[in-house]
Amino acid sequence: MDAEKLANLEAAARKSRAAAIHMMGWAGGGHIGGALSIIETLVYLYFEAMDITAENIATPAERDRFVLSKGHAGPGLYGVLHARGFIPDEWLDTLNQPGTKLPSHCNMALTPGVDFTTGSLGQGFSVAVGMALANRIAARPGRVYTLIGDGESQEGQIWESAMFAAHQGLGNLVAFTDNNKLQLDGVTKDILAVEDLVAKWRAFGWWAVRIDGHDFAAIDQAVTATADFPAPTMIVLETVKSKGFGPGEKTVKNHHMAFTYEEAEKAIAELGAAK
Repeated sequence: MDAEKLANLEAAARKSRAAAIHMMGWAGGGHIGGALSIIETLVYLYFEAMDITAENIATPAERDRFVLSKGHAGPGLYGVLHARGFIPDEWLDTLNQPGTKLPSHCNMALTPGVDFTTGSLGQGFSVAVGMALANRIAARPGRVYTLIGDGESQEGQIWESAMFAAHQGLGNLVAFTDNNKLQLDGVTKDILAVEDLVAKWRAFGWWAVRIDGHDFAAIDQAVTATADFPAPTMIVLETVKSKGFGPGEKTVKNHHMAFTYEEAEKAIAELGAAK
């Protein structure tokens, strides 16, 4: 990855993270932890990897698609969609408000660029597998990307879908696990350990690799390598929950936390970015 492209992606990540912090700060809190841990991956997908533009955003069958299976991290996706120009500035002050187009969990009927309504953990991953199979049956070139959580990986539905995708040889499916090691009420390894994730996915017939989820070069290398794979791919992202929002990084309670707009403004200033 050349220096100019890296600089552009890093700038987009700062803007996206700032927008996500702004909208949750304005709302008095939100799913800050899992929203901020996936910013780099979402920026890479929407700015670099995916065939998605203002012209084809309304026709998902004709382009690449992304399913955020851990749908409560919606504010992170909204921040990236804002930076990409798909949602306007004024929507950022409406998160979770009556009549909003930015609900806490992603809703495909409300938000441009959201390809599936998610919330029930495990369900979005199954839908992504179905999308990839449908693309192959219809001989459509679009790829399907999806992202699950490490806590979500405790769901049986994830592993049923994993078996099916490998059996079908869905090489047009690229998945990510946000391995931030925390979930709703504690440390993932203490609640129900999911490691070794790479070994598990390989055992299920997937190509799997572990990378730094905040490193654009690593994300680029991993995704680029999947271009001609005959099997589905799982990229395990080692991430920091609430990355870029100091008060959230310091507590296990960052799955959903209340914070003031003053705290949000301070974090945005520290990022050196504006929403």
